[in-house]
This record gives sequence, C-alpha cells and structure tokens, in this order.
Amino acid sequence: MSTAVLAPPHPIVGCAAEVRSVLARVVDVQPVFMSVAEKESALVELTRAEAQLAELKARVLASADDVAVEHGARDVAAWLAHATRTDPGTARAELHLAKALEERPVVAAGMRAGTVSAAQARVITAAVDELPTDLGPAVAASAEETLVGYAAHHPPRDLKRLGRRILEVVAPDIAEDEDGRRLEDEERRAREKASLRFRDLGDGRTRISGVLPTPVAQRLRHYLHAYTNPRNPHSASHGPGDTGHPAGHPPGERVPQHRAYAHALAALLEALDPDQLPEHGGDATTVIVTLSLAQLLSDLATAGVIAGDGEETISATEARRLACQATIIPAVLGTTSEVLDLGRRTRLFTRAQRRALRLRDRHCRAEGCTIPATWTEAHHHTPWSHGGTTDLTNAISLCNHHHHRIHDHTYTHDRLPNGDIRFHRRT
Repeated sequence: MSTAVLAPPHPIVGCAAEVRSVLARVVDVQPVFMSVAEKESALVELTRAEAQLAELKARVLASADDVAVEHGARDVAAWLAHATRTDPGTARAELHLAKALEERPVVAAGMRAGTVSAAQARVITAAVDELPTDLGPAVAASAEETLVGYAAHHPPRDLKRLGRRILEVVAPDIAEDEDGRRLEDEERRAREKASLRFRDLGDGRTRISGVLPTPVAQRLRHYLHAYTNPRNPHSASHGPGDTGHPAGHPPGERVPQHRAYAHALAALLEALDPDQLPEHGGDATTVIVTLSLAQLLSDLATAGVIAGDGEETISATEARRLACQATIIPAVLGTTSEVLDLGRRTRLFTRAQRRALRLRDRHCRAEGCTIPATWTEAHHHTPWSHGGTTDLTNAISLCNHHHHRIHDHTYTHDRLPNGDIRFHRRT
C-alpha cells in the first residue's frame, strides 16, 4: 500500500495559518487586567503587525493576476472583494498600493519592518509618483527614502504636506521652479474641474453640491466664519462640531457647524450689495419679491421671488423680513397686478444711519439678547410697506435670529419701556 507524500504548504500560506492560529489562542482573553504599560505595548505592536501583514498581502496581490484569470474576474481586486465579502473599493485601493510598492522598495521595506503604515505608504508613493518624470530616478529615490524617514515621526496628513514640498529637501535648486509649475497645473485643473450644481428637492429645500478651487473655497469659508463665530464676545465654541450661538441663533443654543455654515451663507447673500454685482439685462442684479397688498398684510400667505430665470414661492412672512434687507426689492401689486410700490431707495437705511443705530443700541434689542450691534440688522418698527419711515426713531437693531422672529406670525411682541422687544408665542 503506497502512501502519498503531500508537498508542504508555501511559506506564506503557512505564515497566514500560523498567524490565525496564534490569534485563536487569545480569542477569549480579555484585556481588562492588563497594566497601562502592557496596553500601550500591545497597541503599538499590533499596529506594527498590521503594517507587516498589509505589506505581505500587497506582495501577494501584486503577483496574483493569474487568480483573476483563473476565475474570469476583471482583476484580482474584484475576485478578492467577492471571495471575502469585502468592499470592492477597499480591495481596489489595496491592489493599487500593491502595484505601487513594486516600484517603491524602500516604502515596502518600511512596511515589512512595521515602521510605515499602509496609510503612510499610500501618501509616500503618491507624493513620489507626482514628481516630474524628467527629474530622473535618483531624485525620486532620494524623495522616497527621505519621506520613509519622516514616517517615523509624522502621521499621513503631515506626510502629505511634506511630500508636496519634498523637492525643497532633495533638490532645492529646482524646487521653486517646479513648485510654481505644479501650482499652475493644479490651478488650471481646478478651474477645468470646478462645478456647482443645484437640485430642487421639492420640499422647500435645494441640495447644492460642487467642487471649487481651493482658494475659492477657503475664501468662502473665511467669509462664513465671520457669521459662524459666536456673537457674544464672552462666549466660545463648544468644540469642532459646535459653534456656540452663531449667525442669528440665541445664546445657549448649540448649532452644528454644518448647519451654522448653511445659515451663514443665507446671511452672506442677504448682505451682498447689488450695486457691486454684474448687470443682468441692463440693470443691477436684483432679487424682486412680488406679493399683493392683501398678501403683505396677511399672516399666512405666499409671495413670489423673481431671481435668475424663474420665479419661486416663499412665505409672505419671509418676504416681509427680506424687505428689511438692502439686497431685496419688494414689488407690491394691486388687485389688477399693477405695481403699487417697487422698493424705493428711501426704504433702506443709509450707512450713516446704521452706524448711528449701532452706537445707540449697542446690541440686539430683543430682551436678554447680548449679540453686539455690529452683527445685527436694522428693522423698521412700523413696516416701511405700511408707511413707516426710514429714520432712527422707527429703527431698532435685531440679530438675524430675532429679525426672523419678529416677522414670524406665530409670535407677537411688545416694546418695553427701555426700548427692548419682548416676544410671546401665540396660543
């Protein structure tokens, strides 16, 4: 009777089996009784082991095109995602890194030693690949080695920044010219790829999505920060996702950053001076709110907003609030749609009047609100559309939040003896 001799498994297969076997020995071991020093050591060593395993997996992936051929898959990443029920995008990123490591032996060696993580490796290989090809392999090799050395002290985000400036270290004589060329290319690509899309969701909201050149986006964020900073100088933000009470929100109300930005954009648009915008059809760019006299006087009504190439509908309450702002012209229509009033310039407070109003009021005049007058808006006590005059005796400073509130038909308000406004919710 003959005995078949089985070939020993490939060392990498044996290693994978041994790793799983070792992990199985601690599958039920809880770390609760570990000392602080033991936990620190375990976390660091496991992170290094992850890098070593990632490099070994990448080494196999890079030479596994025959696996895709065997199974008729598009590539080995597609096969792996299906076989292991993992995300195809993750598998494809791993294959991309595997191919990159074939060209970057110093990075691969760092991963094998556990000193370079997979995330750091992706940043380093991308930075080296982005170097101009006409600089030669010696410059690329020097950049790779330098960045691998930096990996011992810098996380991926810092490595990415260092990678963009690596020529200043490895080839300082040409760094400035190459940086200038790179920035021009980036700016050109940013302009070519820039996009801004508007999608009406049909429920009173519109989704805005886009890709902007970084300087444009930074400028927009800088402008919005002026509105999202807490209005009370004695108050501070409560964390990276919380802006305190910015842009028209009352003290004590915590607002997520993304919502604060959205409200700040609305406030920024209302503050734009239409005289500084390009002309539309021979006239200054203007948003016109159209509503009938009955709508203007009604608590519950709608109004039309003419802007761009169409007309949208908003509440009459919002229209009345917008009528206080310099960028909005209210067109009040009579019963036969004739224009009764088209936003006379005298409706708007002058710069000098606003300055005097800030000096007089000092802060928002809603009871208990401490938002400085610098961040407030001028409101007519008696609406201009009802015959109110545009002068200081008929004006009051209100923050964005309380300016919305005073035009909200679900609230009433009283003027206190000291001139402050007290709000009451209608019952």
